[in-house]
Amino acid sequence: MPESTKTNTDERKMLIEMLRVLYPHQTFGAEIYQKAADAVIAASEASPAQKLTLQKGIRELAIAGFAKMDPKGATKHLKSIEGNAFFAAVTGPGLVALYSDHDVWKLLGYEGASHHLGGYVNRGFNDLDWLPEPRITEYEEPEKS
Repeated sequence: MPESTKTNTDERKMLIEMLRVLYPHQTFGAEIYQKAADAVIAASEASPAQKLTLQKGIRELAIAGFAKMDPKGATKHLKSIEGNAFFAAVTGPGLVALYSDHDVWKLLGYEGASHHLGGYVNRGFNDLDWLPEPRITEYEEPEKS
């Protein structure tokens, strides 16, 4: 296997792990995170600087032992790099790719846009059975003195 392909495979694995920690969902299969990682890699191809930022950040994750960290340790590590360019290079395209995926929509129970169907008021506005019933209280205006 050529070295560049091996590196891309290793980068992809590290990104998948990072995305799992950033956006944890028990119902998401590996393929969901793989597609998001591929989107991050594709976005890094926009410029040599972005590609280097991604590669350097992944190397730093590997040096820190990120792949072997437990979820709490991995989260703590990601919080420590939250403001750097690598973090932004992953979270920007990763977030968009993940939550724009129609397979994710199905897993989360999101039915998609409804404007063309007349909106949500008469179509699924209150069909989220996994949310508790809202506590509704009326506002009592204080008496004016």
